[in-house]
Amino acid sequence: MQNLQWYPGHMAKTRRMIEDNLKMIDVVIEILDARIPYSGRNPNFDDIIKNKPRLLVLNKSDLADKRRTDMWIKWYADRGVRVIPISCATGAGLNKVLNEANALVGDKIEREKEKGRNRTLRIMTVGIPNVGKSSLINRLLGKASAKTGDRPGVTRGKQWLKIKGGAELLDTPGILPPKFEDQAVAVRLAYTGAIKDEIMNTELLAYSLCEYLRDNYPDELCARYKLDTVAELKGYEVLEKIGRKRGFVISGGEVDMERAANTVLDELRGAKIGAVTLETPDDIEE
Repeated sequence: MQNLQWYPGHMAKTRRMIEDNLKMIDVVIEILDARIPYSGRNPNFDDIIKNKPRLLVLNKSDLADKRRTDMWIKWYADRGVRVIPISCATGAGLNKVLNEANALVGDKIEREKEKGRNRTLRIMTVGIPNVGKSSLINRLLGKASAKTGDRPGVTRGKQWLKIKGGAELLDTPGILPPKFEDQAVAVRLAYTGAIKDEIMNTELLAYSLCEYLRDNYPDELCARYKLDTVAELKGYEVLEKIGRKRGFVISGGEVDMERAANTVLDELRGAKIGAVTLETPDDIEE
């Protein structure tokens, strides 16, 4: 797998925008993909946001392995971090988001009201690309005001929006770290589509994904692609079998591996393989 380091200009601009507007914000909602609850965090947010009250939201929890989601909630709780699993697709957990955000800074706002400063709660959303920030905002608004899309980089520029209860929310574009110290993190991000496929070798990515599914979700993998077993197979052998099962055979009887790779990646991202989480607390601590 290639070594990934990149930092598009709009991401540097977004970092400056977050820093410039932070002083006006009461609480930050950091949105994560529930399938990568650790790798999906931009470590630079800790430096940017510092001690500002923060709530972590695990979106796409309907696509993730619930048992592993519970493990991650406990892992974060042990470190003093409140995490809420939600699904913008089904609406699960959404009613808790504003309640928890208010709870983090409610006392501060009440004290200001007592001093005659009657103002609304101000929230900023942050996250890496493709975690569903815009989908969450649209849910909070009750209408489609923020742009959404199933690819990174849809939201550009800042948007101040009025949401339920009169709160104001500042949406920001997704922002990745400038480089990945741990390439395993980069690979997990690529599995979910947070890193654009155009800069990846999708066949190599699919090989490693097949090996991960072989080791962690063999039953789901075999059921989806009608395979007898994958226990003794290498990643490229699993992918080749999938290609043959799907009829991706080209001249000479060879499998179109690129087509097979794109299929496996697309079906993982669409949860067609099953509810899959791509890391555990044990993986990170190792």
